[in-house]
Amino acid sequence: MSKFVLLLAATLSVGALSVPAAAADTANVAKPTAVAPKFSTAGTDIGTLLDNPEAKAIVEKHIPGLTTNDQIEMARPMTLKAIQQYAPEQVTDERLAAIDVDLSKLK
Repeated sequence: MSKFVLLLAATLSVGALSVPAAAADTANVAKPTAVAPKFSTAGTDIGTLLDNPEAKAIVEKHIPGLTTNDQIEMARPMTLKAIQQYAPEQVTDERLAAIDVDLSKLK
């Protein structure tokens, strides 16, 4: 058993020495992660979008009249993607995609 431990220790130390210094340094560097957009049509509830003036303007730009609809208050806990099934002519995939593009530009 002690021969195994010595062999393992020797293998590990040789392996550690054979790694170039540059590669060893980059192994511990954190890789950048993608930053999720602040708002999205599938992940952000309508109430949050309505409460942000810039986001609300984007929704109104792409789906005119939606933010002033009499029933919009009932939809506050839902996402735009979720209400698409109730108004497929107004809340189209193309409009949702365009809204997502504009929402991604918000800081």
